[in-house]
Amino acid sequence: MKFFVNWLGEFVDLPEDPEEIADLLTRAGVETKNIETRGAKIDNVIVSQITASSRHPNADRLTVCEVNDGSGTKRQIVCGATNYKVGDKVPLALPGAKLPNGTEIRKSKLRGVESEGMLCSAIELELGQDAFGLLILSPKAKIGAPIGDVFPSETILDVEITPNRGDLLSHFGLAREIAALTGNKLKSTPREAKIDIRKTGVTISAIRDCPFFSARRIDSVKVGPSPQWLRAKIESVGIRSINNIVDISNFVMLELGQPTHAFDADKLEGGINVRLARDGEKFLALDGKTYSLKPDNLVVADQERAVGIAGVMGGEETGVTESTKNILLESAYFLPASVRRTARNLSLPSDASYRFERGVDPEMVLRASHRATELIREIA
Repeated sequence: MKFFVNWLGEFVDLPEDPEEIADLLTRAGVETKNIETRGAKIDNVIVSQITASSRHPNADRLTVCEVNDGSGTKRQIVCGATNYKVGDKVPLALPGAKLPNGTEIRKSKLRGVESEGMLCSAIELELGQDAFGLLILSPKAKIGAPIGDVFPSETILDVEITPNRGDLLSHFGLAREIAALTGNKLKSTPREAKIDIRKTGVTISAIRDCPFFSARRIDSVKVGPSPQWLRAKIESVGIRSINNIVDISNFVMLELGQPTHAFDADKLEGGINVRLARDGEKFLALDGKTYSLKPDNLVVADQERAVGIAGVMGGEETGVTESTKNILLESAYFLPASVRRTARNLSLPSDASYRFERGVDPEMVLRASHRATELIREIA
């Protein structure tokens, strides 16, 4: 698993040298496979603002942008992206810049129109996985500032977590281990959720496989792209950004080790029942595939059908989309053996099952729900 050193530092004081952190963990039996430094260490890439945009006269799929680079003189850039609007701030690679993939930027003519640089996507700067549009920066980014001021360098540890150390599959978990090894105190711990637990429309029919299940309804959400800081964190450890709600769920999993799942509440029929599947019951998962379930597969269901394979993957029919207005946030404890059996029977591994199979901390179930709710209120 990959860990941001700065993220670990939010929970515990760390040795200044990442090599020292790696040696400390290795001596404790937690091997660090690799240390890498990421960030926008690229000369001649700056923050710019798109001030005008028009169609390219000779190419249907290109536009001609006028950008403010802070110099007082507007630049003309030919662009193939479509995800921006006038007023957006985006990275501008000036002539002379050399991108991480080796591309050297020069003034050039594209289909007969001069282009004085290049507007960049996240993947072109190695700041994320998105290759299908420009990297939209924060409105607070200073025009003309080096992109490294917006994305300072970040050290990432690639740590080999053994199957018996499921407690280390989160930034908080590894920070707690470092605190124990160094004698340093944890600077912060996940807040305990003060929740009024009431009778709801949740039934646990398979109590042995699911000792605890929580569901929190959150109304009037606005689903859309995540802020750049959130996208950067999850994408840099290999998780693709989907939308702000799904990204928050993944962020909390990376931070606290507790998987959560958000359902579109308006697509659920009646209450929730955590039960064993019916033999041959069909389930359309978020990966777009239909699975035939067995009687020992644990599912989260509504009154009509299974809406999630417990601890493994949610369903396509109740997934969060841009049209979602209200969500039901799941956070639960599923028995490791149950999740392991289902994931292997269906050949359906996931980031969630990887953690549930190794055992999650029951104390984190409600804390993760609370943390996700805070972020949803802030972002969505």
